[in-house]
Amino acid sequence: MKIVIANESHFKYAQIISDTITESAKVRGTGIAQRTPEYILKRLQNGNAVIALDDGKFAGFCYIEVWGNKNFVANSGLIVHPDYRKQGLAKKIKKAIFELSRDKFPNAKIFGITTGLAVMKMNYELGYKPVTFSELTNDPDFWKGCQTCKNFDILTRTEQKMCLCTGMLFDPDTKKYKSRKLNGKAFQRLKEMKQNLFLKKKSK
Repeated sequence: MKIVIANESHFKYAQIISDTITESAKVRGTGIAQRTPEYILKRLQNGNAVIALDDGKFAGFCYIEVWGNKNFVANSGLIVHPDYRKQGLAKKIKKAIFELSRDKFPNAKIFGITTGLAVMKMNYELGYKPVTFSELTNDPDFWKGCQTCKNFDILTRTEQKMCLCTGMLFDPDTKKYKSRKLNGKAFQRLKEMKQNLFLKKKSK
């Protein structure tokens, strides 16, 4: 298994990456914005992505998005092919894209939004902390990227202040966070509270 910085030689994987993201969204039912092959191609081309390959077979992917004049970057689209899940690959990909972000954009704040407890744990271990959406980029194009998520109406109703996703942020100007055990139950309760609040409102 190799995790490498993506480039034009990986264009042939754009379709399977897009399909894997779409299928994962269907299975989870929430919290994943779809990405077209054309969208993936741009991320492969500019060197702002990592791809995991197992002897040439696609295994996983994640990319960087740059916002606010390079003041913010997001590590987005983390996906692992079903054949390679539950092997610790997602954590390795997450670490690789985080390191690439730090190398290319050392002064930028790194952020992400997710409903996945596993991703929250990985972010936390890298030094992210949970934050309100107001602490993330206010670039409208970033939030447009949520339009293909089935919960976009929630984000719209709250005027981009809240959704089922949790915002997490790594600030390079903050001293390294002390190692702490993630309170997974607290994140799970937060997720359930949001679902009860927003999904009940939607059904009315």
